[in-house]
Amino acid sequence: MNRILAILDLDETLIYSTPTPLGRPADFRVASYHTYRRPHLEAFLAAVFEWFDVAVWTSSGEIYAREIVDAIFGPRAAELKLVWSSARCTRRFNHETWREDSIKDLRKVKRAGFALDRVLAIDDSPEKFCRHYGNHLVVRPFLGDPEDSHLRELLPFLDWIREQPGVRGIEKRLALRHRPD
Repeated sequence: MNRILAILDLDETLIYSTPTPLGRPADFRVASYHTYRRPHLEAFLAAVFEWFDVAVWTSSGEIYAREIVDAIFGPRAAELKLVWSSARCTRRFNHETWREDSIKDLRKVKRAGFALDRVLAIDDSPEKFCRHYGNHLVVRPFLGDPEDSHLRELLPFLDWIREQPGVRGIEKRLALRHRPD
């Protein structure tokens, strides 16, 4: 069985970048942004790389995305199957908010050769995957809290889901409550 492709978001999922420091030194800086790694990021990434094929898709710009990827993935960045930025997002008009939104249309991932039943998007923004709810594992937004433990809490669920034949029909809203049987 092919490994599941885990598509990771960056901002508010793995890191938090802000133009104003949080009262403690940033883990690193990208342009004028003070950037903070989410607690337990290294252990989370070690497990994700062991269990899944890994990609990154952010709604941020390409230069910013590359700098963040280099800073948090280090040599593992070469193992990423895809590193996509806002240029790969789809623009659509939201009739509820009367604004144009940016979404991550997984049909593009399918065209890149990945079966959608084996794609798990880990992202804090449900609206980004409005066309692909069955592929989306929503995470709590990370806003710099040094006590955050969300990535560590996700690991038992990810350990379980990696062995499943497909991800689309699995209830992912229960990921933090218990490991499915």
